[in-house]
Amino acid sequence: MNRLQRICAQLAPAGANAQLTSAGTSGYKKPLNVLVTGGAGNIAYSLLFMIANGDMCPGQPINLRILDIPGMENNLEGVAMEINDCAYPLVQSMVTTTDYEVAFKNLDVAFLVGAKPRGPGMVRADLLKANAKIFEGQGQALDKYASKDVKVVVVGNPANTNALILMTYAPSIPRENITAMTRLDQNRAAGSLATKMGVNVSNISGTTIWGNHSATQYPDVNHAKIAGKPYPLQSAPLRDVVGDDAWLNGDFITKVQKRGAAIIKARGKSSAASAAKSSVDHMREWLCGTPAGHVSSMGVISDGNPYGVPAGIMYSFPCVCTNGTWAIVGGLPIDSFSQAKMDATAQELLGEKKMALGQ
Repeated sequence: MNRLQRICAQLAPAGANAQLTSAGTSGYKKPLNVLVTGGAGNIAYSLLFMIANGDMCPGQPINLRILDIPGMENNLEGVAMEINDCAYPLVQSMVTTTDYEVAFKNLDVAFLVGAKPRGPGMVRADLLKANAKIFEGQGQALDKYASKDVKVVVVGNPANTNALILMTYAPSIPRENITAMTRLDQNRAAGSLATKMGVNVSNISGTTIWGNHSATQYPDVNHAKIAGKPYPLQSAPLRDVVGDDAWLNGDFITKVQKRGAAIIKARGKSSAASAAKSSVDHMREWLCGTPAGHVSSMGVISDGNPYGVPAGIMYSFPCVCTNGTWAIVGGLPIDSFSQAKMDATAQELLGEKKMALGQ
């Protein structure tokens, strides 16, 4: 068991999702080295304060690194000033930098948020090629400087293929230690279902995101449950309780797939806070464990998966996390409707891989 796994076991005894307090812990727990890239951006501005507050790893002290590109030094300093002013007890040290070696040295946990956004006239292929350069460099830095048991979640879009590029250029890092965030889509799905059914979102469990964090993703409710419906203190299959297959197979899927664009249209800005919160959810469950009865949708390497998804792509599956490791949930029955959706998003990811890596 490596150091990070021992910390995970402390945080979640016997696989439980323990919620530890900060009181009295910083004196005996070795801090985790935690990196956030794109540190001057909107997502990071929400994310950094959640991490510093202990939302990622309750009770666990951290050394915080904040990275951005040259020219953003003053912006990074302003963010660091605010974090200092919050007086977070778990933050043992903090460094802002534009230097990969400083950012990635002995790194334990990484949130790779910084990525090139799509500009005017850019098609997806242009975006993939532009981000390939960024994640090639970060992969090389990860390979050279980081701890070999580092845990990485790629948030910057196109997240799945950016994570695959990163993995390609970090061959000494175990492939299972690099992931892509699709938890935002899972949270969006659960929120939409809870609103429709008039229940708290905690009553919804088992929603799954298959495939790519894009408009081809498949939010699947066939294995989901809802608590408190139709009777209090009971749980039932969500599809049966909703009783509206046309909505679940149509507008619901489209709503989740296009939620990001809808938020931009409504507020004129991207969904930064929800992306930040979802990335924290992703990492917390990876480190501390998936709550009983739930799944963690994660973009992970597809090699050896039990659903016939082609190998060699970063594909979102339903996972369960225990003591710092994830495992794909196997044995779920897949109907023909779901299979077609899963195949379509896999084909998109294979196309992205070819565009980004020529493979």
